[in-house]
Amino acid sequence: MKLILDLSRFHKQIIAATADLILLPLTFCLAIILRYDVINKALFLDYVWLILAVPIVTIPIFIRLGLYRAVIRFIDQKIVYVVILGVTLSVATLVALSAFATHMAGLSRGVFGIYWISAITYVVAGRFLTRGFLLNSKGEQKAVRVAIYGAGKAGTQLASALRAGHDYLPVAYIDDMLELKGATMAGIKVHPSGHLPELINQYRISEILMAMPSLTKSQQKRILDKLESLKVKIKVTPPVESLVSGELRVQDVRDIEIEDLLGRDQVAPNVGLIAARITGKSVMVTGAGGSIGSELCRQIIRMQPTRLILLEMSEFALYSIKQELKGIKGAQALTVELLPFLGSVLDTEKCQRIMDAFGVETLYHAAAYKHVPLVEHNPIEGIRNNVFGTLSIAQAAVAAGVKHFVLISTDKAVRPTNVMGCTKRFAELILQAFSRTQENTRFTMVRFGNVLGSSGSVVPLFRKQIMAGGPITLTHPEITRYFMTIPEAAQLVLQAGAMGEGGDVFVLDMGEPVKIVDLAERMVHLSGLEVRSKSAPDGIEIVHVGLRPGEKLYEELLIGDNVEGTEHPLIMRARETEIAWPELRQLLDELDGACARFAYAEVRALLLRAVQEYAPQCGIEDLIWNKSGDTVDSK
Repeated sequence: MKLILDLSRFHKQIIAATADLILLPLTFCLAIILRYDVINKALFLDYVWLILAVPIVTIPIFIRLGLYRAVIRFIDQKIVYVVILGVTLSVATLVALSAFATHMAGLSRGVFGIYWISAITYVVAGRFLTRGFLLNSKGEQKAVRVAIYGAGKAGTQLASALRAGHDYLPVAYIDDMLELKGATMAGIKVHPSGHLPELINQYRISEILMAMPSLTKSQQKRILDKLESLKVKIKVTPPVESLVSGELRVQDVRDIEIEDLLGRDQVAPNVGLIAARITGKSVMVTGAGGSIGSELCRQIIRMQPTRLILLEMSEFALYSIKQELKGIKGAQALTVELLPFLGSVLDTEKCQRIMDAFGVETLYHAAAYKHVPLVEHNPIEGIRNNVFGTLSIAQAAVAAGVKHFVLISTDKAVRPTNVMGCTKRFAELILQAFSRTQENTRFTMVRFGNVLGSSGSVVPLFRKQIMAGGPITLTHPEITRYFMTIPEAAQLVLQAGAMGEGGDVFVLDMGEPVKIVDLAERMVHLSGLEVRSKSAPDGIEIVHVGLRPGEKLYEELLIGDNVEGTEHPLIMRARETEIAWPELRQLLDELDGACARFAYAEVRALLLRAVQEYAPQCGIEDLIWNKSGDTVDSK
């Protein structure tokens, strides 16, 4: 059998045509026997020319209709129509031949009717029986045995696609619709979800594929919560609007992502409000190649500004986002002018020249160092980029007459325990002070938590560690974080930025905080594995390595209780404490001098003065300080 499976397409087509060459005349003989109910040599001699003509007439018709070009493993019900057409044409030709041949004038027309039905039955049944044989012989024992959750249109499409391939063998449908209970679809029985534990053992199911693309995130999460205890790998289909052709394919099925576990349904934005800041405007994004900056660019370009200006320090990141935006622009026939600039937000003169030259009206400031341990080990650079970079770009924006300035802030700016969070709160204080000293530029700050899939995110790390067989490294068993997808965060940034009146600190509703150890365990379970324990000694181990420098167990989104709602259900406006510009300017001057002298102790003291909520979780962790000690400050 393996020898046949390994043959080329051409040789398989020859085998199919040869089978028809032999079996179609035999089918005609069967039609004669059924018509006369006798087996008589003289009777067959009367029909001998028609028997010989059957393959001569039929096979060329089948070739012309493409019947032999169809790959048997991928055929579906559409082949029935091709076969009916082909057999009908061949029978009509045979009838015509018998009518014009005088020595065949007395032949029974009933034979042709019986042959028509018999030939269709043989060709269709033969193809589908061969298809089933090939699918089973391709290595059923090696194929992954799966249950399809959802017996609707998407589920049946997926089952058909799976059975045509080599990797998966669908053995059961799971669906709780009462009218489908006990039904059989394409040879696969539908079972209620309550029977899953028994079905997994009975059918040796290794994976469950969720084929319900019309579900909301919250509905999908409820099902995932129910499936988690089964300890089998779960895969899901994307939302129905994400399907390219509207037809579900094998490649559309993907692994569980963290956003599936969060179950957050996105709230539709007020497009008109956002468009007022972007559509037909000259828009600039700093840090355009970063996780948030690049997603802002993707969403902004679709809202058709006149031009989109990209400022980025990393040459590779700038090149990558520019090429991606060019692809979006071409695919959607947009007329947006794309202007990429290599540079730093610390270069005030260059930034102001860019804004003046291209009439920037709206600016999104996403350029920042954000990795807590790295900034803790390099506090001077973190302060220069996050604090003085914000000061620089804000000064340039005011000088250039930019109308709207939006800062991407973080939940780590709330009662910060690390240098990174402290610098972001300092940046907020600068923009709050600028809002009180002038009226031409509206400064808005948007504060949110961790975004999924961003550089340094814990989720890709956990997935990589699970694939490697563990261990999963976790800093602390009690650590919790807020999570949001990058597209949702960027969309809410655009929405909040459009609502700013000047000096606003907007806080995004991040949902419920997630305990990271629970997240890790769920990712293990939904991968079909178990966490190591006494009952599962070969499971994935979770190792606690301790909090990193500057890291805290719980993140917050608000400093005080002075918060109010907005017209958007996921955006709140916070009223935070401020520092007047004269006092803040003096602190900035002193901080600049201390940074220039690498006076780490003085830098720490100034940060504590400026951000009163700053409560360092650790000592000074700068790598030079730790190596040289106080001698650095004395220079």
